[in-house]
Amino acid sequence: MNVVVCVKQIPDPANPGKLTSETHTIVRDGKLILDDSDAYGVEMALQLVDAAGGGEVTLVSMAPHSETSGLRTALAMGAAKAILVSDDALAGSDALSTAKVLAAAIKRAEPDLVIAATESTDGYTGTTPVQVAEVLGWPSISFAKKVAVADGTVKVDRQTETGYDSVEVSLPALVTVTAGVVEPRYPSFKGIMAAKGKPVEELKVTDLGLEPGQVGAAGARQEVVSVEPAEARKAGEIVVDEGDGYEKIVAFLEQIKVI
Repeated sequence: MNVVVCVKQIPDPANPGKLTSETHTIVRDGKLILDDSDAYGVEMALQLVDAAGGGEVTLVSMAPHSETSGLRTALAMGAAKAILVSDDALAGSDALSTAKVLAAAIKRAEPDLVIAATESTDGYTGTTPVQVAEVLGWPSISFAKKVAVADGTVKVDRQTETGYDSVEVSLPALVTVTAGVVEPRYPSFKGIMAAKGKPVEELKVTDLGLEPGQVGAAGARQEVVSVEPAEARKAGEIVVDEGDGYEKIVAFLEQIKVI
């Protein structure tokens, strides 16, 4: 069984993020790290391949400056190889442009299953994975808390607000996983050393059969026109309970339409 995991390499959240003054997009200079959300997808893929008795996990990523630091972390976990799309033409890509690029790269790997995080921790659109599935023409299942593959189908417990739904679709398919689906392993020293020699195929937009005008700022269908600082948190109201505190709480909950 061959599984592709969509992996995003992001600026280290421990360092204050910066936006470009012209396009208001995130500055992605320097070392990028593996998005924590994607570690769950990598681990899920590795477990599915082990359960199938063979196959491999391929990573697919889109990042500037030929950056592979985050990919090497996932390779150290056990993934076999990676495909990196790195091209100046991708700067300013929106979610749909990103989906087109990832879908084209995924086709090269010819997987049985694609796994992605529900959303990235630096973008939070939550739309890219299902757009990838739509471009590929594959079924997709989101918010998976449990994943199993058997007899050409993928079975998922899909997390909902009230519990979960059991969903089953035929392969190939795309599944997005939640943080609770598995516990990601820590890369071992042996895995870290092995990752240095694992292949990372670097591609340009034209290698994928796409035109530069279809992606990046030129192909984007959305634009950030302004950015403003978040409003400072206002001081809360102090209520002295004189025996009628519960009434004030009820009145406040009614005011904000909680009850």
